[in-house]
Amino acid sequence: MAEVQAQLQALSEEYQKLQQELQTAVESRQKVEAQRQENLGVQKEFERLKDGESIYKLAGPILLKQDKVEAESTVKGRLEFIGNELERSDSHIKEIQEKLEKKKGEIIQAQAGLQAAGAGAGKAAAKA
Repeated sequence: MAEVQAQLQALSEEYQKLQQELQTAVESRQKVEAQRQENLGVQKEFERLKDGESIYKLAGPILLKQDKVEAESTVKGRLEFIGNELERSDSHIKEIQEKLEKKKGEIIQAQAGLQAAGAGAGKAAAKA
């Protein structure tokens, strides 16, 4: 019975670690999504620009004039990178969720084993 309790405790700790890992992964994904939204906003601003209007890039404390084609290319490249990062993040989150479900099943089985052992010990004590 003590062995089953120790196993249950270990499974519970593993489950908590996986939950923490999931929370970290979700927070990371949210940050990447915020970057995506910011870059989409910049892309929309580029579409509203009229010919001849200037684009400036902040480099430290200095604003540098930037070519429109170069700026659009940079933002498009960032959006592609962010899209790939979001896909990777989503698959990582899904993988963690699957591990959590598996661990949850193991915990339920261990609890059922503990309850069965407790019921068996109770019946043995009642007969004695």
